[in-house]
Amino acid sequence: MSLTDLSGNLLYVAFFAYLIGAIVFGGAVKGNKERTSEGSFKSESRWGNIAFAITILGFLANLGYFFTRWGATGHAPLSNMFEFTTAFGMTLVAGFIVIYAIYKTPIVGMVVLPVALLIIAFASMFPSEVSPLIPALQSNWLAIHVSTVVLAEGVLAISAAAGLIYLLKVVDLNKKSKQRFWLEAIMYSLILVIGFVVASSYFSLTGYESEFAYVDKEGKNAEITYHMPAIFGMHQYEQLNEDKMTPLMETPAVVNAGKLTTVMWSLIVGTIIYWLIRLIARRRIAAIFKPFVKNVNLQLMDEIGYRAVIIGFPLFSLGALIFAMIWAQIAWSRFWGWDPKEVWALVTWLFYAAYLHLRLGKGWHGEKSAWLGVVGFAIIMFNLVAVNLIIAGLHSYA
Repeated sequence: MSLTDLSGNLLYVAFFAYLIGAIVFGGAVKGNKERTSEGSFKSESRWGNIAFAITILGFLANLGYFFTRWGATGHAPLSNMFEFTTAFGMTLVAGFIVIYAIYKTPIVGMVVLPVALLIIAFASMFPSEVSPLIPALQSNWLAIHVSTVVLAEGVLAISAAAGLIYLLKVVDLNKKSKQRFWLEAIMYSLILVIGFVVASSYFSLTGYESEFAYVDKEGKNAEITYHMPAIFGMHQYEQLNEDKMTPLMETPAVVNAGKLTTVMWSLIVGTIIYWLIRLIARRRIAAIFKPFVKNVNLQLMDEIGYRAVIIGFPLFSLGALIFAMIWAQIAWSRFWGWDPKEVWALVTWLFYAAYLHLRLGKGWHGEKSAWLGVVGFAIIMFNLVAVNLIIAGLHSYA
């Protein structure tokens, strides 16, 4: 068995371990939702520890995937969308492991592990083939810069998980409000990731391909293959196989219409899945999870969210700004170029700087802080999905 095959198998082991761990964490929380006796506390602790042990096994397999793929490629596996996103899922679980070791909170595992599963499933939809690095990436700064960023984002995502738990507890879902609307919007966005996985899997299994010629942003002729029916066409496109769906509209040269089409199909399929769940459950998605947070310690969730930011923010400052500028100077002879990825890295940094200012200077604790944690994760995911898949730039993995 090659190292590439071994790394793939280890990633599968990690995925299923996280899935089992999430179910057991959910059972620990659900089985103790009333907390009626000392025995119920012991039951939660026992099942929580079992789930934690399963999570540790999954994380070790995840680490095994990372280092065996490193051995197979000869460089840190952080150079494309598949590698970066799987690493993001791994660091998210690593952050949770630290949190659970300190606070023993099964409810956080019940939220974090499903999100990690969605991230890894999202990654699996991208090409995983081992390919040589382009000249700009052939540097030790690949491992230094990107690994620091992905570790920081994994830690910062814990703040969003704690914030989401906090909001599920305090937001009144029986009363029409902006808070109820935005909380449901968060749940809808998670369903959209499932939509992406379902749509990508379906068209991949059917072997769908549609080829186009187009003019790129530098005015050069190029070709692209769509793996989903084309909703958006590339700039000045020409369809090469007429038996496939014709794009509904043409996009500017700075937009990757192929990836925008993928996002649109994810929206369509995800929305269908969302409403199917709503029709079957006859209630909002947030209301389905409401019983699990009945006995959540709000002060503890607030503390976890804040601590995740004060750890993740300095790491992000190092990786996304300082180390990135050093590498940019080496690779492109300039520290800063207002590339879309650089701009959104700055936006992310400014947001978390504002989070700390509002919390420490303006006293934004509790619900306000929880909303900030969730919004911060939304910005990170926009950077991961929209900037990488839709907007063309030097840093775009896609």
